[in-house]
Amino acid sequence: MRYQFFINVLDGIIREAPARYGKKYPQPPANADQLNQARSRALIHLFLKVRFGLTAFEDRERTVTDGGYDGGVDAYHICRQTRKIYLLQSKFRTTEANFESKEITSDELIAMDVDRITGGFEQDELGNEYSGKIKQLQREISEIADIGRYDYVVVLLANLASSQRDRLSRLFGRHLIDVFPAERTYSELVFPVLSGTYFTASDLVIPIDLSSKNAGSKISYEVRTKYADCEITVLFVPAIEIARIMHLYKNAILKYNPRSYLEHEGQSVNNAIRQTVMDSDANELALYNNGITMLSEETNINERVGRRASAQLYVRNPQIINGGQTSFTLSRIYSDPEIDAEKVFGNKEIMLKVITVFDCSPDNKGRLIDEISTATNRQTPVIGADRFANDSFHLRVQKMIFDRYGVLYERKRGEFADGVRDGYITLRVVIERNSFWRVYYAANGDIDQAAQKRLFQKNNFKEKILQDPASFDRWAQGFRTYARIRSVLGSGMRFERSHYAMIFACVELSDRCLEPTDEAIDAILFSDGGFWDRFVSSIRERSIADPQLFPGLLRKGKFSVNRYFKMPQSLRDVKQAVRRERESGNHSNCDPIRPLQ
Repeated sequence: MRYQFFINVLDGIIREAPARYGKKYPQPPANADQLNQARSRALIHLFLKVRFGLTAFEDRERTVTDGGYDGGVDAYHICRQTRKIYLLQSKFRTTEANFESKEITSDELIAMDVDRITGGFEQDELGNEYSGKIKQLQREISEIADIGRYDYVVVLLANLASSQRDRLSRLFGRHLIDVFPAERTYSELVFPVLSGTYFTASDLVIPIDLSSKNAGSKISYEVRTKYADCEITVLFVPAIEIARIMHLYKNAILKYNPRSYLEHEGQSVNNAIRQTVMDSDANELALYNNGITMLSEETNINERVGRRASAQLYVRNPQIINGGQTSFTLSRIYSDPEIDAEKVFGNKEIMLKVITVFDCSPDNKGRLIDEISTATNRQTPVIGADRFANDSFHLRVQKMIFDRYGVLYERKRGEFADGVRDGYITLRVVIERNSFWRVYYAANGDIDQAAQKRLFQKNNFKEKILQDPASFDRWAQGFRTYARIRSVLGSGMRFERSHYAMIFACVELSDRCLEPTDEAIDAILFSDGGFWDRFVSSIRERSIADPQLFPGLLRKGKFSVNRYFKMPQSLRDVKQAVRRERESGNHSNCDPIRPLQ
């Protein structure tokens, strides 16, 4: 499944290509070779987009050098902030097996003329003239005034054998080397695109219009809290600048926010914000909206920027901890190709409260953020599970589930909204957190926990869970069963304790196989004479024969399975029946554990 996510992202990048790039990125491609060549270039775009925040297709394409006489360099990026020059070679593989296992060859590594290109040579060792794109790279390097302070980084988007690593240092000498094999590509390039966290803001500069601000550009106030000293800066900023920021950084700037964008749950609030922006030329947004709260490590305002009635706001390592729905809604307006954003936003402004935190430990910072978020949120309620969404436990679970099974654990509401909207993924592969844990507990035999009403109220998840991969394998098989139960009984059904017991029984009786077929599940749970049919029939018959054995199960002569599973002995009965079924050999066999598809 991860490889399919990868392909979906590459195809999405191909769709971004302007029409004038139709030969390199044909839509649709004439044949498989054209498609694979386009995907190969799209992989380069993926790296440039995620690692350096180059969201504009043409900005990335300008530095893609892949082609004839490219000296083995497929792309480059000059980062003036870190003083590094990145030289990239990429190997796209057309099948999942090859992408995850096939290694870059020695000949492909030797083909990188890093020293000749950076040394200013215009031809390769065979006398062939380097391409125009490589000469463009050389010109840009020669124009760097302090080039002596720059480092070169050779980036390989490829699998590399351990035996090749020693050779790299001989080939590329003192240059830094960064290797992205398949696993790292999945986790550090593909997953961030799906979750909208692919580029983190370190320094932001927001222009401010002071022409209508009679009282000055800001109000500042120092606050001492039990966690740290803070400075609060309140000012109005152009709404279009907030829209631009969110369009660029997406969920990466909501790292500490308890929610991501709520595509459907927050629809009424988001529509109201959109309507306020779209339906008026005036600035009601500044009046109606509660504004945005941003956390910063350093904040400065410079009112002397060489232009009258203007200023600049500088914030370092910004994170929006309240107002994420507003920011995302503004960004959706900004990114809509059918909307003239400059015209729609006009002079509309929005209140921004910047909290600058000084000398605060990570733990105290987390507590302060939690309290601010809970206290300031009014438009869309923060529920209990939201407050725990950023715990390291849930981050590690999310990584494990993606790496091991190729599915997406939604620890934070709305986290994958952009991936769904862009067509990279479907909601079918996004596992809502409550559903995830209810199935997990059911598959591992804890029906009481699975049926608990407020599962996240205390965030009482045990760290030792993460040390037991087999329990997650049971979840994977259990989730297949969960999906099948909903399919057979109806997606709108209410899950009862009896259904969680069915999940447990199916996991036990299908040898915990990760990929049971619908037929195998049906044979256990839904067929006449199958395990579940025989088990329920036996309970019904015993309750009819002796009404005092299970008091209350028969009402007006009708047997209730759900009432039975509210009784303490019900799970013990199921486990005993499952054990007898296994001992009889009447259970299915399957292949060894494989990732979910």
